[in-house]
Amino acid sequence: MARNTIQDFQRDPYLRLIRPLVQAYLGFYRVGSRHIESLGLTGPQFDVLAELGGTEGLTCAELGNATLITKGTLTGVLDRLEAKGLLARHTVEGDRRAIHIQLTTAGEELFHKVFPLHAEFMRPFLQQEFSPKEVDALRTQLFRLRDSFEREPLGPTKKKDQVKHGKAR
Repeated sequence: MARNTIQDFQRDPYLRLIRPLVQAYLGFYRVGSRHIESLGLTGPQFDVLAELGGTEGLTCAELGNATLITKGTLTGVLDRLEAKGLLARHTVEGDRRAIHIQLTTAGEELFHKVFPLHAEFMRPFLQQEFSPKEVDALRTQLFRLRDSFEREPLGPTKKKDQVKHGKAR
């Protein structure tokens, strides 16, 4: 009986999505990280530059929400970028707890150098597989998938159509 259950899981169309999704992420991460490192940055440093570049800056909380970096890691990344003279931190008037983070002139120059290089390096991996229309559709689907992990999952007794019509709680 247990073997049939395992085989059912192996054929489950939703669970069969997990492996290729993780493999795609790992491939993207591996290739992208190597390129970012060849530019003299770590992935988290690049993420901070990418979020702050071309802006008037963000508070530390806003930057934490905008990046893919954990709060514990973000402080060290900011320390290292500040030590390199690439960003500056200032207190926010009226809120002593908030810190405003902004790229320095050197940080903006680095952003304008490395961001286009990395974008141009990564673009062909997507262009060779997807049309612009497919990219839009995939992006929409990936956001839906991301958002699904923010909601309570539907149990086996709650059907998707019941929720749509307000019948399931």
